Amino acid sequence: MKTPYDAPIGVIDSGVGGLTVVKEMIRFLPEETIIYIGDDARCPYGPRSVEEVKKFTMEMAVALSDMGIKMLVVACNTATAVALDDLRKHFPFPILGVIEPGARAAALVSATRKIAVLGTVGTIRSGAYENAISAIAADTEIFPLACPEFVPLVESGQYKRMDISPIMKKSLEPIAKSKFDTAILGCTHYPLLLNHIQEQLPKNVTIVSSAYETVMDVERTLADLGIANNIGKKSEPIFFTTGKLEDFISIASDWLKIESPDVRHIVL
Repeated sequence: MKTPYDAPIGVIDSGVGGLTVVKEMIRFLPEETIIYIGDDARCPYGPRSVEEVKKFTMEMAVALSDMGIKMLVVACNTATAVALDDLRKHFPFPILGVIEPGARAAALVSATRKIAVLGTVGTIRSGAYENAISAIAADTEIFPLACPEFVPLVESGQYKRMDISPIMKKSLEPIAKSKFDTAILGCTHYPLLLNHIQEQLPKNVTIVSSAYETVMDVERTLADLGIANNIGKKSEPIFFTTGKLEDFISIASDWLKIESPDVRHIVL
């Protein structure tokens, strides 16, 4: 029987995007064990209905709950936007999302109070970032932009194999001339496209990813609740995907620099 101390932390995402959060967890919380589920078979979540996203997110959370996790990180902006409250009502363990940490970081670094939000259709439609930023800095002007082509570029691995500059330029063109000093990567897939995004935005724009701030929230929550792993033992991360193993392994190996990641198939 695992204690709360050495029980794993669960992480869920619509696909491989949440690996950007896992990368920071491995870096800053090396003593914690991670179990990850990526719903690659049904990715992207952005264009889906609220009901579908809630259903899929709940299925992943239930699967991890059955594995005995002590905390859940919803490393998907779309799922955080529409399902976080429902999840918190359903499960007894702490559940963290990625929107509030990203909003907080952007509000902190923006000098002009003009912030762009790049996200999926679902995240942008929800207005979750506008609400979160306004709660921190009410006088902020926000430039929201849905970038529906970004997630498929990552999930397919095309971002590594082809010139995606034309797609990036077309996607970001609507805000290219807007006056903002900070841009939030409002989808955990987007950090894998960071260099391409930077090329299309003005050089003075600070780009904020929620991954680091989310992991800082995880660390604080573990400490506050007294459930951080303080016995110095851990297991290697276990990754589950509803999609193709070889695609997930390729991206996980490249992004996390794990030579042979433990990736398994799961049916939800």
